[in-house]
Amino acid sequence: MIFPRRYARLVFPVLMSVYMVSVMTGVITWVNTGIDGDFLARWGHAFCIAWPIAFLLILVGAPRLQQLAGHLLRH
Repeated sequence: MIFPRRYARLVFPVLMSVYMVSVMTGVITWVNTGIDGDFLARWGHAFCIAWPIAFLLILVGAPRLQQLAGHLLRH
């Protein structure tokens, strides 16, 4: 599925948050509780809690952080 350009402001935060939350909740769940028969259920629960928070943080923070990075890189 290809999205129109007008959705670019939402597509990036969705992709970035899914990527980051998947990796982070997976690693943290593994480290804290190990991998056993209930791992996927615990990982899924952690993902469902963390994803909306990460999405909103990226949606709000990414433009400002990109600006800050630009300022830090200028001469």
